[in-house]
Amino acid sequence: MATKKRTDADADTFSAEEKAAMKERASELKRARSTKDPEADVLAKIAEMEGDDKAIAESLHALVKKVAPDMGCKTWYGFPAYMVGKEIVFFFQPAKKFGTRYGTLGFNDSAKLDDGDIWPSAFAIPAWTAQVETKVADLIKRAVGA
Repeated sequence: MATKKRTDADADTFSAEEKAAMKERASELKRARSTKDPEADVLAKIAEMEGDDKAIAESLHALVKKVAPDMGCKTWYGFPAYMVGKEIVFFFQPAKKFGTRYGTLGFNDSAKLDDGDIWPSAFAIPAWTAQVETKVADLIKRAVGA
């Protein structure tokens, strides 16, 4: 998908990707009021992905089920997101979503990752490996306080 580069003249407007994410969020809020299964929405969103994004999202979803089975999930701005109760703790932003070279595992402020005066809240994942799985499992456990 070709997108327009932002300039100073249009710095106060939203990009096509940002507008699409807002539309997805509005749709998610409408679906949340229905009786539809949020996990089905997540699995459908993952199924739409391609290549590394899909492999990472599938592996992440399986890992969450393994290390934090009590976490819920839903889509959030079109991303697979995982939560404790109703609060989103982390999400996976596919590379294709905003045309980046890697997918991002992002943590919200409810994640218990605090580490002194400074800590990361997002992690680049270009591909899923055994080493990535080990690190992400640790992050998930820490984030939920397990």
